[in-house]
Amino acid sequence: MYCPSCGTENQDGVKFCRLCGVNLSLVPQALTGQLPQEPSTRRSRRDRHHQPSMESAIRNLFMGIGFIFVSLAIMRFVPAGRIWWFWMLIPAFGMLGKGFSEYFAVKNNQEKFPQPVNRPVIAPPPPSVDSRPRNTGEMLQPPASVTESTTKLFDPPAEK
Repeated sequence: MYCPSCGTENQDGVKFCRLCGVNLSLVPQALTGQLPQEPSTRRSRRDRHHQPSMESAIRNLFMGIGFIFVSLAIMRFVPAGRIWWFWMLIPAFGMLGKGFSEYFAVKNNQEKFPQPVNRPVIAPPPPSVDSRPRNTGEMLQPPASVTESTTKLFDPPAEK
C-alpha cells in the first residue's frame, strides 16, 4: 500500500505511514468505497435549524416575566390559586433561562464575529472651476499619449 501523502510504500495492514506518519487505516476502505458512516447526533427538529437571535431571546425573556405575573395573579385572585400557583413558575423560569442563554449566545457570537463598521462615504471632489456651458458638438483634446514620443526610438538612425 502506498501513502497518499508522501508516496512511500508501506506494508499492508499498518495504521500509519513509516515515513511521514499519516493515518493509513482508512485507505483500504476508501479504495473499496466502504467508508464508515459518521454517527448521527439525534436532535429535535426545532433545535436542528435554530440559530440564536436577539428577537427570540427578548421574546423568551418577556414570556417568562409574563408567566411570573400570571402565577402571581392566580395566587392572588383565583380561589384555588393558593394551591397551584407555583406550577406556573416552571414555564416562567424555563423561558427566562432560555432567553438569557440565547442573549448570551448572541453576545458571544458578536464578540467572535464583529459586524463591519459603517464608514462615512467620502464626498466626490467638487466640480472643476471651468463653469462655462459646453457645446456637446465640440471636440475635446485627448490627453497626450505616453507612447507617442517613445516610438521614435524604434526608427532606424538616419544616415548622414
